[in-house]
Amino acid sequence: MMEITKQIKDIARQLFEEKKIDLFLAWEKSDFDFQSMPFFARGVEDVDKIIFDEFSIHNLSNALLRFRDGKERIGIVVKGCDSRGIVRLLEDHQFTRDRLHIVGVCCPGMKDPLKAFRNESGFEKNIDTDLSADKCKDCIQPNPVIYDVLLGEEQPVPLQGERFLKVKEMEALTPDEKYKFWEDTLSTCIRCYACRQACVACNCRTCIFDESRPQWVGRESEVSDNMMYHIIRAFHMTGRCIECGECERVCPVNIPLMLLNQKLIKDVDNYFGPFDAGLKYEEGAKPPLSKYRENDPDDFL
Repeated sequence: MMEITKQIKDIARQLFEEKKIDLFLAWEKSDFDFQSMPFFARGVEDVDKIIFDEFSIHNLSNALLRFRDGKERIGIVVKGCDSRGIVRLLEDHQFTRDRLHIVGVCCPGMKDPLKAFRNESGFEKNIDTDLSADKCKDCIQPNPVIYDVLLGEEQPVPLQGERFLKVKEMEALTPDEKYKFWEDTLSTCIRCYACRQACVACNCRTCIFDESRPQWVGRESEVSDNMMYHIIRAFHMTGRCIECGECERVCPVNIPLMLLNQKLIKDVDNYFGPFDAGLKYEEGAKPPLSKYRENDPDDFL
């Protein structure tokens, strides 16, 4: 990936020199080899810090939210799932296309820095030889869907086998079994909101879970409140989730959040599809649950 890094640096340098951008979003290497962190280059002097490697796992499109009210012209590097996040922001009117210079990189799949850390920590008895990020194994779009410049060779879809296999296994359980599974799973939630913060589709200016009047969920980490939080958030993501898997990746207690998201993705595809959020940008387009049609299916009521 050294050649990709060089190309990204050359593009960023040229954009700054031609005064076409005010900042450039990419990654830089942190203290450890397995740490590649989001980086905001603000001038030519910062360009040499830019890297792109197998640990450039963060979805950078989420970082654009902090600039949505500004006028900065921004260069940004995106992988396939990141580019779907760009489409999400454009369709949600959180950003305008003319402020962005998008450098797309065909993604061969990322490695999980947490797995690498565990291997090097000395605390793990069993070394994990497969550092591949779990979220990348379920990827359906490794190649950027929106870009101004495209780098790298087009990559095949990593997903092997049936896309919604885990969802169908969950659907096969009895109602009591499903409830027990989610009750046990969500009881571990500490309501840190890392999933919300990492999600590009969670772009409300004021989240209802930060409201105190009315207070939708309690401040304590009770199972009932945890369920309320995750169910409401999942429904807010319905037809909008881009399947980048960042919510599940950043969860400190390993809640399988994508299982919940994919159930709703599957249902939206069945009722309103074929539909996958963020795969194609069309100005003025809205996700299925953001518009009303008289012939909308209602047999689920």
